[in-house]
Amino acid sequence: MIERKLIFDRINAGIKKNPVTALLGPRQCGKTTIARAVAGKFKSLYFDLENPLDEAKLNRPQLIFDSFSGIIVLDEIQRKPDLLPLLRVYSDKKPLKVRFLILGSASPELIKESSESLAGRIHFVDMAGFSIEEVGVGKLNRLWVRGGFPKSFLSKNDSDSLSWRHDFIKTFLERDVLKLGLGVSTAIMKRFWGMITHYHGQIWNGSEIGSSIGVSHTTAQKYLDALTGTYMIRQLSPFYENMGKRLIKSPKIYLRDSGIFHAFLNLSGYKEMLLNPKIGASWEGFACEEILNKFGERDSFFWRTYNGAELDLLLLRKGKKYGFEFKCSDAPVLTKSMKIAIEDLKLEHLWVVYPGKERYSLDEKCTSMPLTGIETIQM
Repeated sequence: MIERKLIFDRINAGIKKNPVTALLGPRQCGKTTIARAVAGKFKSLYFDLENPLDEAKLNRPQLIFDSFSGIIVLDEIQRKPDLLPLLRVYSDKKPLKVRFLILGSASPELIKESSESLAGRIHFVDMAGFSIEEVGVGKLNRLWVRGGFPKSFLSKNDSDSLSWRHDFIKTFLERDVLKLGLGVSTAIMKRFWGMITHYHGQIWNGSEIGSSIGVSHTTAQKYLDALTGTYMIRQLSPFYENMGKRLIKSPKIYLRDSGIFHAFLNLSGYKEMLLNPKIGASWEGFACEEILNKFGERDSFFWRTYNGAELDLLLLRKGKKYGFEFKCSDAPVLTKSMKIAIEDLKLEHLWVVYPGKERYSLDEKCTSMPLTGIETIQM
């Protein structure tokens, strides 16, 4: 059992301070496991809304909510969105007898519904798979290859892990795609998802990707948004200010889990991954997710000009700008593009994150940093 203290503490703090806490993340990332662990610390009731028996129990939820005092956990809340307005009623009762922990794996719909129904009453906690902080720095390469989904990471060997990821993709396509309401076949969505793999770490081009699978750019955007909403894809927004330069204004796209990325490339082991031409893109996506997991997704961007200057990740924190570049090399060096980013964006600091072991200075405002050392970064 791998301890997930950071997520546990975030959920616990949310429950203590808010009537409703929402734990959001992809399927199979461990939400149910940690929610049960949190609930075990309180007097609680647990309802899995994918379980027909539990769903039937909530046909008249007021009978349960009125007679209970403690924490009520509602797993897969997006299956019963009509409960959200009712949670508002119980959130406003004085004294507050019941608090809610709701779990969801379809973020846009859930956030839209809950923001409208529970404004000022709900606290959101985002959850992904395992992080380096959770598994330990000695297992970085395994995490990179297999990704953070617990059943993939904890598999007996790389072959079993890859098999689990292929099964996950198949199940997701056959089960969850139907619920997205896109009217698209699993075969087309699999082709689209596989196509995104080859654009991992690149600027989104809906027309080009759409034409490759025979759909319009608007349809391709719908597919992308659907995979983004189920936590499979990350769309990193561009940052632009009036700096007198032409800037890229389309998002950058990544598969959020490195293991799923490698599954689409059919890469099972570390040595195999190192020999693949996509190794640089793989490292960029993996390291980017670790940074966002550590420092939060709020106000995160990339930056690129038509002249070629770019920055992989830009974080805005307390009115200051911090930059990250991700280099899959043994000894990163300061480049002209980095110098331009530091100067044009007026960065407080730029970290070049690489898969090595030593930290060293590249410039007064630029440091080469191993991914295992991000705990030492101060903002």
